Amino acid sequence: MFDFSILFPSVLNGITTGAVYALIALGLTLIYGVLHIINFAHGASLMLALYAVYFLKDKLGIDPYLALPLVVPGMFALGYALQRGVINRAGHGKDENILLATLGISIVMENLALLFFKSDTRNIDTAYSLSTVAIGPAMIAVPKLVAFAGALVVSGVLFWIMGRTDLGRAIRAVAKEKEGAKLMGIDVDHVYAMSFGIGLACLGAAACFLLPAYYVNPQVGSGFVLVAFTIVVLGGMGSFVGALVGGFLVGIVESLGGLYLGESLGQIGIFAIFIGVVLFRPEGMFGARA
Repeated sequence: MFDFSILFPSVLNGITTGAVYALIALGLTLIYGVLHIINFAHGASLMLALYAVYFLKDKLGIDPYLALPLVVPGMFALGYALQRGVINRAGHGKDENILLATLGISIVMENLALLFFKSDTRNIDTAYSLSTVAIGPAMIAVPKLVAFAGALVVSGVLFWIMGRTDLGRAIRAVAKEKEGAKLMGIDVDHVYAMSFGIGLACLGAAACFLLPAYYVNPQVGSGFVLVAFTIVVLGGMGSFVGALVGGFLVGIVESLGGLYLGESLGQIGIFAIFIGVVLFRPEGMFGARA
């Protein structure tokens, strides 16, 4: 049961999967950290990004990885427009209104996908979809390794934006003290929209990394967003480091759970840890105590 040749491939598979989970969760935790709301449309937005990658490949022959310069800006523009044009106007400054607005957007997106794309599950074939690389005793699929490396690069870019740019400083100022940021001349509504856009841009990148080894249908985002919510709470609400570490931890736990309990029960360990964190450390691994 604990043979290294069995455990190592499972842990490695969990790490590669966890990197993509972390990227999805980073977008969610950025939106929460700045707007202080849970984006219920996060899963539906990932679904739209996956469809965008699918049709770029299916109709135009654009490789999923080469679609990054198209899908990431497109998702950023969608997020900016949704926050500025719909969520901000519908919210009227009330958190409950914003939550209902994101829930409504999610329902609309999923039902439009059902209307136009039906409920069929679709995937793509590439020359490298079934290629593998040997790492010690493990054989890892090439798309998973690319997804791992790509997710780390995008996460690094996000950390650089937050720590080294004027936009990042403005985002952190608004997250810390909105009224003080206003007094300093920061356009808070613009920062909100930029944060929402960056959060959805992370989903665009995740979709490009996922689809060579995954599938898309109108309900595909639900499973990912449930895991992303768990990672955000596990790592600490609004903590970027927590989202990154939590993503890797969840990926490893899911992989080991699938190894010992079967694929259908692989996520039991995730939610067992989640319940334990909520009970004994509700602020999460890297969250600040209230």
